[in-house]
Amino acid sequence: MENIREILMKYIRKNNMSHSRFSELAGINSGTLSRILQGSRPISVRQLDSITKAMGLAEDFLFDAYVEECFAFFVSIRRIRPFILRCAELGRLDCIERIVPHVLDNLSYAPPLFDVAEELFASKHHQAAALLYDNVSKGEKFQHSERLALCRYRLFLIGLGTDLESNYRAAMVFEDYVNRLHEADQLDALKRLIDVLVTVHKWKRVDELAEEMLRISQIQYELQHAGESEKKPEKPIYFYILYGWLVRSAVCEEYKDYAGALRYVSLYAKADWIREDDEEARFLINQFVEWGKANTYLYQLWSGGADALHNYANFVADHPEEIFVALSNIVQAANQFGFDIDDILERFKAYTPFQAIEGRYGQYNKSILGEKYAQFLSDLGVYKFKKDPKNPGNAINLILEGLDFSVKINSVRNMITCMTLFEQYRDYADQEEKMKFKKLASEVHRINAEKNVVPLSFV
Repeated sequence: MENIREILMKYIRKNNMSHSRFSELAGINSGTLSRILQGSRPISVRQLDSITKAMGLAEDFLFDAYVEECFAFFVSIRRIRPFILRCAELGRLDCIERIVPHVLDNLSYAPPLFDVAEELFASKHHQAAALLYDNVSKGEKFQHSERLALCRYRLFLIGLGTDLESNYRAAMVFEDYVNRLHEADQLDALKRLIDVLVTVHKWKRVDELAEEMLRISQIQYELQHAGESEKKPEKPIYFYILYGWLVRSAVCEEYKDYAGALRYVSLYAKADWIREDDEEARFLINQFVEWGKANTYLYQLWSGGADALHNYANFVADHPEEIFVALSNIVQAANQFGFDIDDILERFKAYTPFQAIEGRYGQYNKSILGEKYAQFLSDLGVYKFKKDPKNPGNAINLILEGLDFSVKINSVRNMITCMTLFEQYRDYADQEEKMKFKKLASEVHRINAEKNVVPLSFV
């Protein structure tokens, strides 16, 4: 491969151009250009951009050659950093892949490369950042450092997507690094882990992590007000205390311990201990108070209280951001206790398509909403079938829609639920519905065969 100087000299000769003329075109001092061409001066990224533009080339045309330039004189992070940032901007991850391992031949460069990765992460160049985090973490794999833990945390965050089982595996890989993080980062990391584990219904571990979140956040809250806490988490520390109680109430709900769930509601719905009194504090306190009211109705409903059904529906009608979550709970309760909820379903029908849910529920974790929607479709199918067994088409279509959506987000638990329900109702399905099921079932088997793994949600 020709180096940049050779390419530049050919261009100058081909165009019968003097060095001084090219220096004018490129906006580079003629003496500087001369030293560059003589090979006595390295080329900066700013100069690279100027040369490329003056030659009328694509912005990244000389990037492959510049990889070699990075190491032609001496390794300089001041020169390499802007090049990595430019590669990220233009999507040249291949150049970053070539540079980073070479730089890390000397592990003393791990800290500055980590800083570059943090810049990329902050500017949302996540895939480029991941290359740096991965290489830095490999270089420090025998160190029990906070920087190693932060690399693994960032890789965990970058890896999160719509595939629930993939998210779960990423969480399992990262979990061992949580306690190496600074306490402020631990709070954020614990919340992220909890959100992932909720989607695969690992409730025992969810409760353990929520308990740890409460322990750390309560200590940090006191330290903060004693003036001994420096680094701050993403959200105010009191948020993690409230969120920990909210999560523990959800765990109690899952285990049908509604009295225990209500005890936690009384904690997060009464926030007179919070010392902050700014706009954010008032907003968050009000949000948890509203969740407390909604969940009080919910736990009364789960206890079989028919009176709570319409009280719950009327309450969330004034809180549109809660309607879908409430509706999914109402459908489950209707299946359990035989409630007639046709009027409620009609009242809130505009809130059930997933596109509407995605747009309305910004405060909820996307993966949690996706998993809840997949479950909602199968639950609604069961309700429709029980309500009108002589007209099963609607119920079967809902179950197939639930299976299709579960495949898209790789929710193994919901795939199994939908496939089991379809087999239960198979005799009521027409030929077209059976063919659709067969196609979706083949997709489930294909996914499992490609991954070649046991579904971790059921290990």
